[in-house]
Amino acid sequence: MTDFIIIGAGPAGITAAIYALRAGISIIVFDGNLYGGQAAITSQIENYPAILSISGAAFAQKLYEQAKEFHADIKFEKVISVNLLDNPKTVTTTKNTYSAKTILIATGVKRRTLNCEGEKEFTGKGVSYCATCDGAFFRNKEVMIVGGGNTALEDALFLSNQCQKVTLVHRRNRFRAEKTLIDAVLARKNINILYDTQVVKINGNQTVTSAEISNKGQKVTMPISGIFIAIGYEPDNAMFSDLEINAEGYIVADESCCTNLKGVFVAGDTRTKPLRQIVTACADGAVAAVNAVSYLLS
Repeated sequence: MTDFIIIGAGPAGITAAIYALRAGISIIVFDGNLYGGQAAITSQIENYPAILSISGAAFAQKLYEQAKEFHADIKFEKVISVNLLDNPKTVTTTKNTYSAKTILIATGVKRRTLNCEGEKEFTGKGVSYCATCDGAFFRNKEVMIVGGGNTALEDALFLSNQCQKVTLVHRRNRFRAEKTLIDAVLARKNINILYDTQVVKINGNQTVTSAEISNKGQKVTMPISGIFIAIGYEPDNAMFSDLEINAEGYIVADESCCTNLKGVFVAGDTRTKPLRQIVTACADGAVAAVNAVSYLLS
């Protein structure tokens, strides 16, 4: 049995691991995919204190390396169920079942889908949710991005460096992103912006060939080679049903990162909070770890 199990190896989970290890308690960190969370697939990070600019992949790598310096036990195993009511608490992965005295949930969020015709069929065949992961496949081609927040505009800028043309589709008449990003997108000559527009269908044969878009009831089919969906995120907290979860699916917790169950903490984007950024995820991880250590000592 370990002292502290952390579910999620993003900024919140890795920060918690570092703080916990420095306090001298035993930990295991689980993640089903890769370390770094959403930060790892962000093209560029420019709002983290003391770091002027860094790629998301490089930031994630530094997180991982720092945790390993403290001999963090990071296992790439997908968690499929948990028992948060008993003591000790248990976490079951695709490979084994583990027990711990306390648990931190730092599972972050997942990207939302359009839920339009053709999206599921062509996912991985021209439909993508990660510009930095898949952008190279569309070099010198015409692509579309759907969204109006920071991620969508960051993706548009990233893809405009390698694609012939980028069409940015937003369902509202103004963006929700930071002004610096909006200004940069407006200045980029090969980015075409379509406001008040929605994607209603994605077409293709073996791969995506076009998208049907609608503007105030008028439908047009636009030839493209790929479409990137960047319309926000949502939590995936179904397995944590013993915890208090709000109507939007986020685990309820204040700045203490304590849940309604003793010995169970939550950190990062998956909890109720007004701002979801890397810096706030790291802050949550630190707070949660310190409170978990206090819980163990008590």
